[in-house]
Amino acid sequence: MQLTLENPGFSYVLRSADGSAALINERCLTASFIVSADTLIEDWPVTAAADLTPELLQPLLALSPDVVLIGSGERLRFAPAITQATCLQAGVGFEVMGNAAAARTFCVLAGEGRRVVAGFILAPTDG
Repeated sequence: MQLTLENPGFSYVLRSADGSAALINERCLTASFIVSADTLIEDWPVTAAADLTPELLQPLLALSPDVVLIGSGERLRFAPAITQATCLQAGVGFEVMGNAAAARTFCVLAGEGRRVVAGFILAPTDG
């Protein structure tokens, strides 16, 4: 079997994500963030999926995605219906899933050349 390293040519490669941290390129992030193949917006002020308003969704929509993914933390937590409606009205797909699943889905969609933007909600671990 031939194994080939494929370099996707992305500025930002999401390597992993869980409920409290994510690895982008070789950097560990511990605060909520937004990522696309060529954009990273740190310190996205969302701490829970239930608090995701259409206004907080605007930085993702400003990147002109075909699909918006929301990583809701360690586990799946749904966003308010009005948030999903905002994407649907703009003709943008919208999915919410736990961070690990959102990271895998983001990598697959970006690897297919889709215009995907993801917002990941990270919560600090209790010390």
